[in-house]
Amino acid sequence: MTKLRVLSVFGTRPEAIKMCPLALSLRERPEFDSRVCVTAQHREMLDSVLETFRIAPDYDLNIMEPEQTLSTITGKILTQLGAVLRDCRPQIVLVHGDTTTTFAAALAAFYEKIPVGHVEAGLRTYDRWSPYPEEMNRSLVGRIAEYHFAPTAQNKANLEREAVGGRIFVTGNTVIDAMRYTVNDAPFACAELNDVDFSRKVVAMTCHRRENYGQPMEDIFSAVADLARAFPEITVVYPVHLSPTVQRAARAHLAAIPNVLLTDPLDAMDMHKLMDRSYMVMTDSGGLQEEAPALGKPVLVLRRETERPEAVAAGTVALAGTQRGDIFALSSALLTDKAKYDAMAHAVNPYGDGQACRRICDALAWGFGLSDRQPEEFRPRQQA
Repeated sequence: MTKLRVLSVFGTRPEAIKMCPLALSLRERPEFDSRVCVTAQHREMLDSVLETFRIAPDYDLNIMEPEQTLSTITGKILTQLGAVLRDCRPQIVLVHGDTTTTFAAALAAFYEKIPVGHVEAGLRTYDRWSPYPEEMNRSLVGRIAEYHFAPTAQNKANLEREAVGGRIFVTGNTVIDAMRYTVNDAPFACAELNDVDFSRKVVAMTCHRRENYGQPMEDIFSAVADLARAFPEITVVYPVHLSPTVQRAARAHLAAIPNVLLTDPLDAMDMHKLMDRSYMVMTDSGGLQEEAPALGKPVLVLRRETERPEAVAAGTVALAGTQRGDIFALSSALLTDKAKYDAMAHAVNPYGDGQACRRICDALAWGFGLSDRQPEEFRPRQQA
């Protein structure tokens, strides 16, 4: 049987969390010769995810350097990945989402005239500067890709409206698949988390996006400080991103507050377990807007807009913005209003049922003529 050679390329922690379960699914299927290339755009955080999923990359570009810029990341990937593609000779390159690795890898594949499959395709805010540079990255990849794996019907509609061409499949999001590997009752790898009293209301938090640098981030951290002081019975757990900008701001505002725990960044397993055991989540991350609702946790989004409007419509997330007073008011309401909390916690997650990887594999097999079975599309179940 002729196998389809697939090269999955990723380089950051969020990409790895969502691509590793797909790489494992491809490896298990007889139709595919699955290879993995990592750029190591984020070295330490990427490696922890690879260890969690027990994936050893076939190619490692190892591009990360101190004070790297978007331009240096893009240039290194284009230069080095071209050589990998010529050596590996894949029949399709899979990229994920909206990072600089995603865009540069798709462009490198295009230059080698290799089809691109875009996992988590079709997310849009239609504001090219927010999130930056992610909105432009995913839009450009949408023009390059020939296979679009859209998490939701709305993502598919975005792509159809843009007339991107190629084949579009609604698959759900692979991050829901990832939770089969990561959520369990085992102790945390991060020793500090094993001392957290989860009988209290624990608020899991992340904040790291570039568009929040400066005053928005100062306001976010001020609001979290206000919340921790107003509700001394809660514990805020914040794994602080490695960015020096984020580190400085976080520690200036939050380090001295007794019921705020600042930790190093967490691996995928610890982050998912933290959300699973927490009361609610506050984040400017994209992925956590999909992950936390799968665990029944309300999410406050620390951004002005979201490329995941399905979550807002479903009621699993609420946009808190970046204004100090707004963030405090919304987070306080979830801590004190049980009806509001329950409405968000029990809403239907529109992002997946844990079968996205199978659907992507089925779509590739069908698209390349290895199967005559039409792939199914993901449709969220209705609220009971």
